[in-house]
Amino acid sequence: MAISAADRKRVKSQGFLSNRDGEHFSVRIITENGVLSASQLKNLSEVAERFGNGNISFTSRMTLELPGISFENIEAVKEYVAKDGMVTGGTGAKVRPVVSCKGSVCTFGLLDTQAIATQIHKRFFEGYGNVTLPHKFKIAVGGCPNNCVKPDLNDFGITGQNRPVLNTEACRGCKKCLVESSCPMQAAHFEEGTCQINRELCNNCGICQRKCPFGAIETHTSGCRIYIGGRWGKQIRHGSMLKGIFSVEEALDILEKSILLFKEKGQPHERFGSMIDRIGLDKVEQELLEGDLLQRKQQILEKA
Repeated sequence: MAISAADRKRVKSQGFLSNRDGEHFSVRIITENGVLSASQLKNLSEVAERFGNGNISFTSRMTLELPGISFENIEAVKEYVAKDGMVTGGTGAKVRPVVSCKGSVCTFGLLDTQAIATQIHKRFFEGYGNVTLPHKFKIAVGGCPNNCVKPDLNDFGITGQNRPVLNTEACRGCKKCLVESSCPMQAAHFEEGTCQINRELCNNCGICQRKCPFGAIETHTSGCRIYIGGRWGKQIRHGSMLKGIFSVEEALDILEKSILLFKEKGQPHERFGSMIDRIGLDKVEQELLEGDLLQRKQQILEKA
């Protein structure tokens, strides 16, 4: 059957993207935090065999797509995945599905990334699901400075941080300092009989705090770094890092302010990073850290 351009646009907004053959679609499955249960995976396998071409693809943003679905089976697919609590979608000029690394279980993880991603999914992907933005808005949560999910290449990125401090009374001045030898950034060095930390080199990965047998390295600040305006693709922009280390609660409020500011100040078809460059990072950072965007939330959301 002939599929009209209007129908293609309508089903794309529901997460069904046209395949290259022009006759079939790939359905994009949304996860809250990149985790699926065994039951949900079984469900998707059944969908792929019953309605698709038998394959399941992983996207670059850690979601799943099932290709080879005919237009006539789109409603049946939506009903089938809904039986296991799953939905389709994730396209359009709006908040996109959040990407999370495995920081919740990773030995390097400084944040419970999957729990944070679930909060973001419910508060912003679902909560702002009907809010049209100037362009897509992508979010990533990384558990540590290894940056496996590239937080600084998303419109809003969170990276776990654990800022160390030296307990000089506990430092024994060991000839072979395990903190110095284990530091991946070479920020820790032995000087004047004690371990020193070069703050300009330290990326707050927290590895050193598990190395000293005498507990000479302690946590000074734990939380997250925030990057705004990152973008990958035809035009690359590394995210701008906001000053300071923030709690998760603070980071989520700043995320909401970022979405509201983008809604208010962004121009049609303009990415968040381009808006930041146009307005100026200093002004944007001031709005996000000191502005009244949350107080004006309803007014901003009522903007056409």
